[in-house]
Amino acid sequence: MRKLKNSELGRLNVEDFKKTAKIPLIVVLDNIRSLNNIGSVFRTSDAFLIEKIYLCGITAQPPHKEIHKTALGATESVAWEYIEDTLSLVQKLKEENVKVASIEQAENSTMLQDFNIDPNQKYAIVMGNEVKGVQQEVVSASNYCIEIPQFGTKHSLNISVSCGVVLWDLFKKFQFKN
Repeated sequence: MRKLKNSELGRLNVEDFKKTAKIPLIVVLDNIRSLNNIGSVFRTSDAFLIEKIYLCGITAQPPHKEIHKTALGATESVAWEYIEDTLSLVQKLKEENVKVASIEQAENSTMLQDFNIDPNQKYAIVMGNEVKGVQQEVVSASNYCIEIPQFGTKHSLNISVSCGVVLWDLFKKFQFKN
């Protein structure tokens, strides 16, 4: 077995990426403080053809060298927008018939593996602050609360890891349904 060179991977350039059909999924970053986490979410969103990222509250915006360090150019390929208030954005998305799911540990949450999608529906996932998680008012306003099952001693995952797990799972579900 031989590792492939970057030139053998057949990746899209930025212009072609922007023209490529995306899965109907939006990522909302709710007060993410780590610039490396923000960059990682951009990079993962690029990998799984996410439609858009909303940066909310204290979440930093590109261009920033610390975001760029982990995004590796994905801030140029993935559409993004800054919106100050996460709750207002969630309400706006819902008015546009986007189903919003907070990724959080909460009463009556749905385990990720049990969450079923409608392939004709657009979704938004809300990823919360590294310490406080998704704001309670945002969880309450969401259509769903999705929880990543965990079986060890720790009670949470890093936000960039959580985002990667959720995006991969939803990407597979959209690919399987279409």
